[in-house]
Amino acid sequence: MLDDRLNTVLPELMRREKIDMWILISREYNEDPVLKTMLPANWLSARRRTILVLYDNGQPLSGSKSPIERLAVARYNVDSLFQKAWDKEQQPSQWQSLVDLIKQKNPHKIALNKSAQVALADGLTATEYEELSAALGEELRGKIISAEPLAVGWLETRSALEMSMYPDIVKLSHDIVAETLSAKVVIPNVSTTEDVVWWLREKVAELKLQTWFHPTVSIQRANAEQFDQVSAFSRRQQDNTILPGDLLHLDFGISYLRLNTDQQQHAYVLKAGENDAPSFLKEALAKANRLQDIFMANFAIGRTGNEVLKMSREQAIAEGIKPSIYTHPIGFHGHAAGTTLGMWDSQGGVPGSGDYPLHANTAYSIELNAASFIPEWGKEIRIMLEEEAFLDERQVSFMDGRQTVLHLIASEK
Repeated sequence: MLDDRLNTVLPELMRREKIDMWILISREYNEDPVLKTMLPANWLSARRRTILVLYDNGQPLSGSKSPIERLAVARYNVDSLFQKAWDKEQQPSQWQSLVDLIKQKNPHKIALNKSAQVALADGLTATEYEELSAALGEELRGKIISAEPLAVGWLETRSALEMSMYPDIVKLSHDIVAETLSAKVVIPNVSTTEDVVWWLREKVAELKLQTWFHPTVSIQRANAEQFDQVSAFSRRQQDNTILPGDLLHLDFGISYLRLNTDQQQHAYVLKAGENDAPSFLKEALAKANRLQDIFMANFAIGRTGNEVLKMSREQAIAEGIKPSIYTHPIGFHGHAAGTTLGMWDSQGGVPGSGDYPLHANTAYSIELNAASFIPEWGKEIRIMLEEEAFLDERQVSFMDGRQTVLHLIASEK
């Protein structure tokens, strides 16, 4: 998959951003997050100092041979992906070897991973930059630019090969969610929210997968406790025993083949004599589904995240929905680089990443909530949903569907 990305995705991006040389530098265990995505599966970290050089030699994009030369100014070939371009016995200085290579290729620009706006595109450390800058000299230093748009493009763009597999990863995650929010795992009046969380952690380990964040399980129920947005995102609920009549919320995601999932779904714990969730909870879920529809209908290539957020909020409010939208890109990272479409505490727009336009072949966690006042409970609740979606050249669509019906958990008779 990585080799395919380097051959198909990278050339298009380097030419889109008009960058002919991209240099990534990391020392072992202090890896640039972008460089880590370019290391093969049998390289778990950089080795010593690893310098990767990607150079566009100007050849046509068509044909089986990529126009991007992949070189490693390092002691080793980086598997079969980057060819070793430093002979220490001939040139003891790694920095001078890099400078010699740059002079040989004579690029118009030298892109480095430095960014004030995007953390994932700011992986070049201060020491590496200082030493590189000193080695380059004044003339070559004048060619240095930020690789931010190229780094973001590399991280956010999904290849055709990745997208042939990503929906299956999302389905796997959905299957785990469905098993978790069932009577197999949740025993009303016995199980606690933390029991469920740690069952999930053990289940993921058993499947030889990973979680990229610690799952959360929370409860909304018919009591005096009010939903608090700040607490929902900054403080875990105390360990609570799950009771009949509870509305459970699960936030969970896995990592597999370097791709991540991030899902939020709800379950209702049936009371004695019930065989379905109350109509008021089903209506609240339908309102959140409608918010998803409004929001995703406003996705368009070239439109910024802040534009989509504003349009969607205005339409939802006009329809009587109380929306909160906080959608993020997903892929190599859970909270990935790319277009941000709201944050829970920035519903008026997000400077920087919210001004970044939507591009084709990118993936998003459609994360949002809709509030509903429940007279039977005497308070407002939130239906908090999150599902993976893919934006192609025409539209955005869910990779493996979404929750439209509450999971039901039976109580012992």
